[in-house]
Amino acid sequence: MATPLKIGFLGAGKMATALAKGFIGAKLAGPKDIRAADPYESARDHFTEETGAKATASNADAAEFANVLILATKPDQVAAALAEARDPLKLKKDYLLLSIAAGVTISRLESTLPDGARVIRAMPNTPALIGESASAFAPGTCATAADADLAKKLLSAVGIAFQVKESLLDAVTGLSGSGPAYVYQFIEALSDGGVASGLPRDIATQLSAQTVLGAARMVLETGVHPGALKDQVASPGGTTIEGLHELEKGKMRGTVMSAVRAATEKSKKLGQG
Repeated sequence: MATPLKIGFLGAGKMATALAKGFIGAKLAGPKDIRAADPYESARDHFTEETGAKATASNADAAEFANVLILATKPDQVAAALAEARDPLKLKKDYLLLSIAAGVTISRLESTLPDGARVIRAMPNTPALIGESASAFAPGTCATAADADLAKKLLSAVGIAFQVKESLLDAVTGLSGSGPAYVYQFIEALSDGGVASGLPRDIATQLSAQTVLGAARMVLETGVHPGALKDQVASPGGTTIEGLHELEKGKMRGTVMSAVRAATEKSKKLGQG
C-alpha cells in the first residue's frame, strides 16, 4: 500500500464521518488525505464541517483520489456507486476497497470491480461516532495479510475490531451492528421502570445509561463471565434476584437471542438482493 494513505469514501453519511474523524484523531491520515463522495449536498457539507476534508458529488473523483476506498453507502446504492468508480479503479494498480455496506458479500463486490481487486468486507457499528465501535471484518480473495492489518488498524481507530470468516459477518451484523438499538431499548425500559417507581425522568435515564456503561466496563475490564458478575450482584433473598426472576418470566434472554438471529437472517437476505 502506497504511503501516505489517501482515503476515499463512497458515501458521506454518519458512519463515513465517524470513521474519518477517527482516522484523523489517530493520526492515520490528515484532512487533506481524505475525500468523500455523496450525491446529497447536506451530507457533503456536514462531512466537511466535521472533518475538514473535502467532499464531492462524484464517486469517480473519490475513487481516483484514494488508495483506500471505503464503501459507505446503503446496500441498495452499492451497484450504482461502484459503477461510477469502476473506470478510475481500472487504472489503479494499488488500492484496497473496504466495504461497510450491510449484507453485501465479498463475491458481489469482487464481481463488480475490475479483476484482482483487493476487497475487505467490514461491519462497524454506530458507537464509532464516539470512538467506541465494535467491528469485525473479513478479507476477500485477493486481499493480503497487509490489507487485513491495515483494515484492523483503521477500524481500531474508532473502537475494537476482530478478523472473522465472512460467513460470520451476518451474525456480527445481527449482534453488534444492530445491538446498540437493543441496548437503547433496554436503557429506555430501565428508565421507564425508574419513573414508574417515582424517579424523575432525567435522573432515571442517567442512572440507567450509567448502569449499562458501568456493567459493560466490568465485563471488558475484569474478563469475568457476565453470568458470574450477575451472581455477584444477586444476594440470597435480595432485591436483585427478585428482579432477575421477573426478567426470566418475561423470557428476556430468549427474546434477545431471537432478535440477534432475526437480524442475522435479515442481513443474509440483504446480501442476496
